[in-house]
Amino acid sequence: MNQPMLKRDDQAGVAWLTLARPDAYNSLSLELMQGLHEELDRIAEDLEVRCVVIRGAGKGFCAGHDLKQMLGEGEESYYRCTFETCSRLMQRIVNLPVPVIAQVHGVATAAGCQLVASADLAVAADNARFATPGVNIGLFCSTPMVALSRAVQPKHAMEMLLTGDLINAGRACEVGLINQAVPEAELQTTVEGLAGKIAAKSRRTLQIGKLAYYKQRELPLADAYAYCSDVMVGNMLTDDAQEGIDAFINKRQPQWTHR
Repeated sequence: MNQPMLKRDDQAGVAWLTLARPDAYNSLSLELMQGLHEELDRIAEDLEVRCVVIRGAGKGFCAGHDLKQMLGEGEESYYRCTFETCSRLMQRIVNLPVPVIAQVHGVATAAGCQLVASADLAVAADNARFATPGVNIGLFCSTPMVALSRAVQPKHAMEMLLTGDLINAGRACEVGLINQAVPEAELQTTVEGLAGKIAAKSRRTLQIGKLAYYKQRELPLADAYAYCSDVMVGNMLTDDAQEGIDAFINKRQPQWTHR
């Protein structure tokens, strides 16, 4: 009980967040969700961080909510607090000013699958498996459905939700839940390379682009273009856009100030 449930390690602009409940397959207890939300709040204000990686300790990424904890409480107010906390956490990931990568090994099920779907990018070991299995125990994965239905095509999402079946990493890649599946021995280095590439960019530019992406996709086409035109005007006026364009024209490396 004295061991931290969440560990953070920053390297070269990347914040590595490790879910550290390996004996429980990193299930999302209320305390772990609150701790992760608080750490993301700190990262949002940390101008040194330009990318976040969420990974799991032990044999798997995340097995979803801590059902033993939930069943032990057995009160509506506790259930409501748990699901509302989870919903705020997933929205925090989407609204974070820097990209979030899920690094997946083992299993990612229920709210763990929701965590993968909520991340901006996801890379998995080729032997990883994914599921929204709540239907099998009488508890439909309704909140995971929100993220899943935004990451995966409707019929594929419904198949996962209605059957509760595990899918492999290859299938998860096919349906858009993850970006790529790699041999487990290459997972860490692959994610390091991807996160490092992102962290080399301007934080200000990443923030502008991520916010605009999620906002424009909910708008009608004409409104999306009008909104993104305004975004590009504002982006052009930033110091980093001026620096980046000048560096490109003069064939030199840009020196970002993240402004």
